[in-house]
Amino acid sequence: MSPFTGSAARTSDWGHLRVQLADGVATVTLTRPEKLNALTFGAYADLRDLLAELSRERAVRALVLAGEGRGFCSGGDVEEIIGATLAMDTARLLDFNRMTGQVVRAIRECPFPVIAAVHGVAAGAGAVLALAADFRVADPSARFAFLFTRVGLSGGDMGAAYLLPRVVGLGHATRLLMLGEPVRAPEAERIGLISELTEEGRADEAALTLARRLADGPALAYAQTKALLTAELDMPLAASIELDASTQALLMNGEDYAEFHAAFTEKRPPKWRGR
Repeated sequence: MSPFTGSAARTSDWGHLRVQLADGVATVTLTRPEKLNALTFGAYADLRDLLAELSRERAVRALVLAGEGRGFCSGGDVEEIIGATLAMDTARLLDFNRMTGQVVRAIRECPFPVIAAVHGVAAGAGAVLALAADFRVADPSARFAFLFTRVGLSGGDMGAAYLLPRVVGLGHATRLLMLGEPVRAPEAERIGLISELTEEGRADEAALTLARRLADGPALAYAQTKALLTAELDMPLAASIELDASTQALLMNGEDYAEFHAAFTEKRPPKWRGR
């Protein structure tokens, strides 16, 4: 995303999220614990806009997405979204579905790693938010459920039919998206849906530890690695190799590459600047 901004001021208050920034790490928490952090129209829009703002500022080097209370996110609010969409015409419904997809694109395209800290339920849109993250750190209470067919909709919502087969394979993705059955933490780890399985109640802590590790590392190298992983999903090998070559040539002109050599020569840890 471009770092250039217009005249609009930075948003100081996010009504549907709690946002904390410290030492290059952003912690974004969904804050409707009484509804298992069910998403509203405003929550989707806040996530979309927040990720765009953080991407432009370039002050964030890693982001943790978490949920307050007993679970990560139970998906779209049944009354506030599903009930409301029944009264919308096709044009309005398309606007809504495009917005939810923009949240997933923002997670995939932001120039910093995103870590989903999952405990309890991650269902429907909540499961897709976790799926879109670069890392999913979960404790044994975590359970993922792609519930879209259970409400009479396609399982391919918000990019799930694109992302899930690439994470767990087509066979597992077909089962999860078709049947909408919950996948508990042990199976989720076995099929590759979980990046790290923690002890009970330790997902947020482990996600923050990982975020700090990433924030202390070569941010530009991480950003380019994330961009290539997304861009090359559908590229032929020759195009991927050429894109890799161009990216490495640019990074070899960067300060971090020279800093590694200096640190190696001087027998000290590198001081990464993300440049």
